Amino acid sequence: MQPNLVNRLRNLLTLPKRARPPVGATPHAVVHREGSWKLLHYFSPQIPTVRHPLLLVPSLINRHYVLDLTPGKSFIEYMVGKGFDVYCIDWGSPAPEDRFVTFDQVVDQAIGRAVRVCETTSKFKKVHLFGYCMGGTLAAIYAALHPDKVQSLTAVAAPVAFDRAGMMADWLRAGHFNINAMVDATGVVPASLLQASFQLLRPTLPLAKGVNLIDRAWNDKFLDGFLALETWANDNVGLPGEFYRRYVSDLYQADGLANKNLVVSGHKVDLAAIAAPVLAVTFGFDSIAPAASCEPLLQWSHSARKEHVVFDGSHIGGMTSSPAAKTLWPQLSSLLAQFDYDPA
Repeated sequence: MQPNLVNRLRNLLTLPKRARPPVGATPHAVVHREGSWKLLHYFSPQIPTVRHPLLLVPSLINRHYVLDLTPGKSFIEYMVGKGFDVYCIDWGSPAPEDRFVTFDQVVDQAIGRAVRVCETTSKFKKVHLFGYCMGGTLAAIYAALHPDKVQSLTAVAAPVAFDRAGMMADWLRAGHFNINAMVDATGVVPASLLQASFQLLRPTLPLAKGVNLIDRAWNDKFLDGFLALETWANDNVGLPGEFYRRYVSDLYQADGLANKNLVVSGHKVDLAAIAAPVLAVTFGFDSIAPAASCEPLLQWSHSARKEHVVFDGSHIGGMTSSPAAKTLWPQLSSLLAQFDYDPA
């Protein structure tokens, strides 16, 4: 019997008892805590060589450690090793009282507070703002409201043109979908409801993952990465209802960024106010944030330096896969290091 076949059978039989790899394990300290969210600062064994802090803004729908999956497979660990002073917002899990947390509080107050904490621990008064998925959309809005605080903006799989956001936009704009009724009924929108909508975008994904698991179960390194990602995928959180109400109504339904009618903290949001270098990353097989919904950030911002990185991956795999670690992560690191000296 071939060694690979022996390993595959052994690993599949022992899979339920297999030790789960550690997730979110890059050493860090909590440097700020407020309500359900906190700000993490990652330790570096050497003095950072990139001047401005790197602030990561993940999506509120999923846990932050998708960017810090497991040792050797962590974007955060990689960026720390490349000389960045890395911070990341951990949005936490909303409590029942968080149903009243508003869109303005998340975008302007929470991200703003995180930026100010980065400033207090650094001699530089700007940050490299890096947002992933929904976090990228929120980061772009913050950068438009506070261009003086941003050294560069990186938006990974982050929609801004919601009329081009594919099937998800079609569902949320359908006449029978009542966002107000849903939020009023649930308060904190359940994670199970949110995840079900994403699963419907790719209904055959569980089958494809199962086939891939059986085919590659002989590979212990693959199996550890698979289990780490599954740990993250099943560690879901809900969304504050008031935040979600406006996220759907003002962005998906009213297309507020394209139409320039989104108002945050009393100010209209115009992405043309973004003057810092902008990096947009889009994935070729992204059913959640199609490239067409993300690319307009480059057109609408007024930055003198704009970069578009296209990667052949999916919404999650594009950022977490082994090919991403070998090609995409070095590109991001190199460009952000260049942006550190660009005028903003």
